[in-house]
Amino acid sequence: MISVCIATYNGALYIEEQLESILPQLGQEDELILSDDGSTDETLSILKKYQQKDSRVKLFNGPGKGVVANFNYAISKSSGEIIFLADQDDVWLPEKVLTIMVFFAEHPKVELVISDLTIVNEKLEIIEPSYFSFRGVKLGFLRNLIRNSYIGAGMAFKSTLKKDALPIPAKVPMHDMWLGLIADVQKKSAIVSRTLTLYRRHEFNASQIKTKASLYQMLKWRVSISKALFRRLILKKGH
Repeated sequence: MISVCIATYNGALYIEEQLESILPQLGQEDELILSDDGSTDETLSILKKYQQKDSRVKLFNGPGKGVVANFNYAISKSSGEIIFLADQDDVWLPEKVLTIMVFFAEHPKVELVISDLTIVNEKLEIIEPSYFSFRGVKLGFLRNLIRNSYIGAGMAFKSTLKKDALPIPAKVPMHDMWLGLIADVQKKSAIVSRTLTLYRRHEFNASQIKTKASLYQMLKWRVSISKALFRRLILKKGH
């Protein structure tokens, strides 16, 4: 069973296009988890329309504490053995789910993967053909602690990762960085170099390709996430 988790907030402009790219790739036993964080536009009415016509769509009221907490909540509601994360404004290419599922089948020790994305504008016109090349994406715990490569829009992981990853600490910079590092420190992450997502950038994006945070803020984040990882993976398993 597959779960796709989307954290929504005022995403009416693009959410239908994203849902239409995801649902045809899912089987009847799969699920699409939508956690809405209090949208004030037409997002909820759109999501309810899909919920009414497709039993695979499961809609929840998010915790109202921002994108990290909202994704944490969506993931906690998932039931699938493989969990895909999706942004509300992207578009999945038709072969995404099959490609990732085949990769997991061929690499049974891997618990988390990120696949490449094409960066596009609001009209889906190409800005950068490869997110991986543009960002210099590589694996490695220390490297990603300093300069994060893990991106939720291209991420999928096994449900077995949830026992270590959830709940996602409130003070980490982003949910995808936390999930990636949890897998990376255990050497259970992998890269799928094939481009499987159109990663749409526009004026209302919740995330940034290049952070605008100060050096001081970035250092605070790294210290916070390092402490959280130590508590989760060392102290927790010691009890």
